Formats: sequence, structure tokens, C-alpha cells
Amino acid sequence: MPEITTDPPRLDVRGLTRRFGAFSAVDDITFSVPVGGSLGIVGESGSGKTTVARLVTGLDTPTSGTLTIDGHPRTPPRGKAQRLARARQVQIVFQDPLQSLDPRLSARQALRETLHLHYPGTDRPARIGELLDQVQLSARAADARPRDLSGGQRQRVAIARALAVRPRILVLDEAVAALDVSIQAQILNLLADIREQSALTYLFITHDLGVVRSVTDDIIVMRHGRIVESGATDAILSRPSTPYAQLLLASVPGPGWDPQGALEAHRQA
Repeated sequence: MPEITTDPPRLDVRGLTRRFGAFSAVDDITFSVPVGGSLGIVGESGSGKTTVARLVTGLDTPTSGTLTIDGHPRTPPRGKAQRLARARQVQIVFQDPLQSLDPRLSARQALRETLHLHYPGTDRPARIGELLDQVQLSARAADARPRDLSGGQRQRVAIARALAVRPRILVLDEAVAALDVSIQAQILNLLADIREQSALTYLFITHDLGVVRSVTDDIIVMRHGRIVESGATDAILSRPSTPYAQLLLASVPGPGWDPQGALEAHRQA
């Protein structure tokens, strides 16, 4: 595990709010993540967690509140150079890489295009080789187009493309939700290894408390746009203090899991 520092935080969010008319998708939330840290943001669909991801990445603009990276405010960019600089701060990996990968480009071509955009004139073949090794993607898979790859391979390509610009923060928005359990484990182990080898900070967005144990230090649990519980990952996974967090944890399939009981608990929550 990389050494974690807290002054200043890699990511610091204070009073972040995003309203759409009278509806608050995110309502006055505050959290911070240290350099090399990993925070899970957990909640069911509609809890506001994906809106947080969009605000952090700059895909959306907050109604109020502040967001800083390494002590510097994250403000709207002016011009192409500033947009690219912001993109190099924060990268995002989505649930469905088919929606974000160009279907015409192989993994190798996608990485070459990304590097050309951000670092024109660099030794791209060497860097591409490093990235492919980092995400454990074979040469054969690297030369295939997205439609010819498995779900796990496509997600490795998406991760490699995000890492290409050496971001400070990697946002993972339900990045393993569409994968089989065995492939989920492979991608989570890969992410844990990448984090251990670098000072990369993770913001892991998920509806499933069961997938965050291996890749996060802390968790915040969101419901209706607000934080209802926060703390160390191990503490919340073993002793959730709020009924909503208890419900989320009870909904994770395991030995003796009762789906009907989980549904009834959801109705009563």
C-alpha cells in the first residue's frame, strides 16, 4: 500500500450541491481523499453517486460548493490547453466501455491517439507497451477492436487509456458492475495492484458494498443525494450503523442469501 499523506488532500470536496430545478441530485456533501487513498461512494440508483462522479470529473458543474485537487480549486477551463490539463488531473472509467471506446480503433490505436493528443512527439510505442503490461493485456488483444474483446478485456483497455495521461485521480463509475463475478475479481485485483505501484487516488462509485473491500480505504454511503454514513471500509462492512447501509450490505449475495428477505427489507427501509 502506498504511503498516504493528508496535507493537502488529493481531492477535497466541501458543501457540493447539484440542483436541477427544485430537485437536488447532490445535496451539501463534504469529503476528502488523501494522496494515494481510495474512497468508495456507495448507494442505490438515484442516490446521487454518479452525479458526484460527473462533478469531480468536470462532466457537470456544481450549483454550489467547492472542489479542490492538491489544494487548487477545480474551475471551468478556458481553451483547449486548459481542458487537456484538467483531463490529465482526473480520468474516469465507465461501466460500459463499449460506450466510451471508438469501435473503429484497436486498443493499441486508442492508446496511440490518446498519447498523441496529450503528449505530441513522445515515444509512444514504448509508453503503449508499458500501459498494456500494466493492465495485463496481451499483444493479440491489444490489436483487436472492442467488439472482438471480452467484457473484461474491454475494461482493461478503458483503464489503460485512462492511465495513459498519468492522472492524479481515477474515477471508477460502476466499472465492474457489468462483469461476471470471476472477471470482477480480476479487475479489482488489477486496480489494487496499480494503486499499490503508484500514488494514484481512486474514487470508486458503486451500488454494491461487496466489491469495495479490496480497493477502498473508506466509504461514504449516499441516499437521496446526501451522505447517510461514512467511515473506514472495514468498519462499515462489518458494522454498518444505519438501516440503509445495513440493507445494502444484506443485499450482497452470499451463502444463505435470501432475496425475498432483502426485498422485504428494502420495502420497509
